[in-house]
Amino acid sequence: MTQSGPSRTNLIADELERVDGRRPGRDAPERKHRKMASNPFHFYRGSAQIFYTDLKDGLLCLPEGMTQWVKPTAVVGDCHMANFGFVTEKGSHGGLVVFVPNDFDDACIGHAAWDLARFLTSIFLASHYAHGILDGRYETSELDDLTGLTAPSEKDEAKAARTFLKAYRKTAEAIAKDPATRRSVKSGFPRDHLLHASLKKARKRSIGGKNFTTKSTLGKAVHVAPEGLRFRDRPGRYRRLDAASVATIQSQFRPYVDDDILDIVERLGAGTGSVNVERYYLLVGPRGASTEAELPMCHVIEVKQQRSAAPLRHFADIDPRNRLSPAHLTVDLQRLMQREPDLLLDEVSWNGAQWLVRSRHHARYSLAPEEICLSPHPGRNLKQYVEACGEALALAHGRTDHRSTVFETAIAARIADSGDALIETARAYAGQVVADHAALCSLMSGRI
Repeated sequence: MTQSGPSRTNLIADELERVDGRRPGRDAPERKHRKMASNPFHFYRGSAQIFYTDLKDGLLCLPEGMTQWVKPTAVVGDCHMANFGFVTEKGSHGGLVVFVPNDFDDACIGHAAWDLARFLTSIFLASHYAHGILDGRYETSELDDLTGLTAPSEKDEAKAARTFLKAYRKTAEAIAKDPATRRSVKSGFPRDHLLHASLKKARKRSIGGKNFTTKSTLGKAVHVAPEGLRFRDRPGRYRRLDAASVATIQSQFRPYVDDDILDIVERLGAGTGSVNVERYYLLVGPRGASTEAELPMCHVIEVKQQRSAAPLRHFADIDPRNRLSPAHLTVDLQRLMQREPDLLLDEVSWNGAQWLVRSRHHARYSLAPEEICLSPHPGRNLKQYVEACGEALALAHGRTDHRSTVFETAIAARIADSGDALIETARAYAGQVVADHAALCSLMSGRI
């Protein structure tokens, strides 16, 4: 399956230029492409458009029954191991911390098999990344001491892939048997589970938690300044705006938030796939808020420029809803896939572009792939993690259409008869991604 050579390198450069506006190898490297060049997993995160181009071109072929015999549903679009984590239902001021897909920027109506294949590929890439950290090919800032840590074996990878599909299939079957299962969420894990400690950390970051003022998204972003609650000065992360820009943003977005806008900064360098997308953070809370005690009444709102979901360049015709504006589609499908949608979630047309308006969850917490795959027990950790992801993804897909269980019945049957073929397809495609990452590195270093 693996393609290389000038034509493949040109395709990579063309696709990155189309989405990011800069061509690796010709233009000065931008932050996003430098991040993608650090390892194949980050390359994969930043290049969802290549995945869908390969699907369209036939380089990546999914089992026929999974796309022809299963009705389309709402899909995450950029579904991989790093796009799951803990948030509070209903947004920042919700009370229940749940484990869910946490990135809907590429959501659309499409084939569930896209999400399944993309996630399975990420399992093999995460393991590859972990091995590369141990042998010095790649770096990580998530782990200071690698002593005693090992990476998943090929057997561990295969077992994790089967576990992910089994968890997804069993959840789909449970919905087909009892549609009320759609109201289930992953909100608890046993003590010996990898995600137990992560859940505790997320709960401590929510309102009322003992780490709310220091570790939450809000607590880390905001401090008490002489003029009141304000964003911290963090060069490279936040950029202060001139007075005219502040006034314009304040006027445009105040109707979309639930309290006064206390401060505004531009957010720099967030994410991987959308690291080069313009975005602003608004500190929203009671007028004149000036003490730490008022923090629970505040939250951070992200205003982010939204571009078209990655699958839609080639597969928009699957459903008429995909013709909605990019931000509108993201908002609608996030609401579909969440059990209790964020209370503050909107879309705005402004300045010639589409913008998402959404709350940054206080309790947001997730694990990096190397934190999962590097361990004294990497096989166990990986299996536990992807099992939770499989269940959470099936629940998200299953909330699209409450009229019947036709989708759940069909996808469960297709996983049962084609799951092994899908796993092998994903394993092979991970090799293509590793080769594509090497091509990007060669482009950026001038070797091509």
